[in-house]
Amino acid sequence: MIVITGPTGNIGRPLLSLLLESAPAAGEELRVVVRDPARLPDAVRARVDVVTGSHGDAEVVDRAFEGADAVFWLVPPDASLAPEDAYCGFTRPAAEALAAHGVGHVVGVSALGRGTPVAHRAGLVTASLAMDDLLAGTGAAYRALVNPSFFENLLEEADSIREKGVFTDTVAADRKAPLVACADIAAAAARLLLDRSWTGTGSVAVLGPQDLSPDDLARIMTEQLGRPVRYERQSLDDLRATLVGYGLDEAFAQGIVDMKRAKDDGLDAGVARTSDTASPTTFEQWCARTLKPAVLS
Repeated sequence: MIVITGPTGNIGRPLLSLLLESAPAAGEELRVVVRDPARLPDAVRARVDVVTGSHGDAEVVDRAFEGADAVFWLVPPDASLAPEDAYCGFTRPAAEALAAHGVGHVVGVSALGRGTPVAHRAGLVTASLAMDDLLAGTGAAYRALVNPSFFENLLEEADSIREKGVFTDTVAADRKAPLVACADIAAAAARLLLDRSWTGTGSVAVLGPQDLSPDDLARIMTEQLGRPVRYERQSLDDLRATLVGYGLDEAFAQGIVDMKRAKDDGLDAGVARTSDTASPTTFEQWCARTLKPAVLS
């Protein structure tokens, strides 16, 4: 039995699709934990065991992990909480349930940065790394999928790109860094969940096919969308004010600011891209398949 948390999100949705294709042939049953089962397509609900509720709730994960061989763990960041509460606080009931039910394998979504000089002051990433430690202590074999920023983050700027031809971030315009498509993270998770020959604790980096700068992103979006797109650099102070203005918890907003600062200081540069850590989806492909329909709709 494989349990999937967050099955309707940008990573969980393609992961569930991949497992539905492969798990039956491997003799695997699937269970999902979801707040609103109506968000699952009817055809999906008919093929999986559904546990309704939040996977941050002790009673829900106790039910969900009973009889489980493997769990896919993804924390949906709660911007109403401080980072430690949003990650470790949310995960603690699951860690207790994993140990209680003797779940053998866990794959979690985390972040790059462990071992870098800035890991201890990287906001949300620091909290995510602490979550990894919590899960690694459950007795289950654990693999953290450590990722850079997602292509999908740009979907939050689809309106600005459509109406103004502008996207923003806080890093230098020419600073190149790894970026990854959520579908590639899902594919890495599926491989680990289906082939559980691995033991102990460790991490698997998913780095995308190449490093890109904001200027590179602007050029590619201009080409793919057929309209000018430019990058505007935002100060960290302005970012924090904007986030708090949106109603985010002040500590969570500071966690985002600290993460952005750490990324500009090399947080994502600690793992080399190799044939094992590279993933296939290019930014050009992602723009054509995902961003272009969102911007031009």
